[in-house]
Amino acid sequence: MGSLPPAHSDDDLMKMAIDEGCRGVHLGEGGPFGAVITQHGQVIARGHNRVLQTNDPTAHAEVVAIRDACAKLGRFSLHDCVLYSSCEPCPMCFSAIHWAKIPTCFYSATADDAAKVGFDDRFLYDAIRGKPVEEKCRVLLLDHPHTHLPFQQYKRALEQNKSSLY
Repeated sequence: MGSLPPAHSDDDLMKMAIDEGCRGVHLGEGGPFGAVITQHGQVIARGHNRVLQTNDPTAHAEVVAIRDACAKLGRFSLHDCVLYSSCEPCPMCFSAIHWAKIPTCFYSATADDAAKVGFDDRFLYDAIRGKPVEEKCRVLLLDHPHTHLPFQQYKRALEQNKSSLY
């Protein structure tokens, strides 16, 4: 039986994430962000920002790496994984990390560092914290008589063991 390669240090793994961000810039695929995901100390996924390559505004490095890790493991829960991001995750990526159940995320550059080169999403952090912000996107509640139908169907599916919570 083959042995696993030696585990990498946190510094090595962060350097891999930073290198992945540089790779994405070099390829012209997106912003200067990279991510690496490990499981039991072994690298299982890497990703860099691919927004320009894919025309997908959600193709941030962390999301790309999470999608890759989930596909490789065949599950949506990365509860036994660690994510290394070259920069502080934006609110969308933080949410993806949460929903993937990744218990630990290390980052190197800060949101302020990203803002200095044009990636200023601090207003999103402020909005989440309930601070008044300039309205860049209106999110409006539209009451509809069938609003709760998907939730009712999901609850029935849970009760009949046809679905599970994640």
